[in-house]
Amino acid sequence: MERLWTPWRMEYIQSVGKEDCIFCRKLRAEDDRNELILERGDHSFLVLNKFPYNSGHLMIAPFRHIDLPSELTRAESNELFAFLVRGEKTLKAAFNPDGFNVGANIGRCSGAGVVGHFHLHIVPRWVGDTNFMPVLGETRVLPQTLEETYDILKRVQQGIG
Repeated sequence: MERLWTPWRMEYIQSVGKEDCIFCRKLRAEDDRNELILERGDHSFLVLNKFPYNSGHLMIAPFRHIDLPSELTRAESNELFAFLVRGEKTLKAAFNPDGFNVGANIGRCSGAGVVGHFHLHIVPRWVGDTNFMPVLGETRVLPQTLEETYDILKRVQQGIG
């Protein structure tokens, strides 16, 4: 049997169920590049997913640690949607995906990896981007590092204003 090594996943596996929220921890950090935060707004932020389904997988979260979208203020809701649009435009300009998956997993039973801090996902998709690796090898193949993806998205974001 061949083995496919994905040592970077261990950090995620060990962090599941821990008390400290990853979004709240990211917000307290001062190094946005190290935390993969592309942009901070007044109420929310746009961040590259450290454990992506595809290259460019983004997340949008409010600053406040809330469980449900019904708990968002109008200002938070408006800014989340504005970041959704900005993320989509940035990904389109940077990588020209064929489509996007956009959504939220609310609660452990829905597949949420971060329970208790509402957030949205924007996953760029390309025709043929799914292959046997995730199904048989339980491994995703990403063509570039997170840091390379971050730098590309940051440059594109600055260009689109």
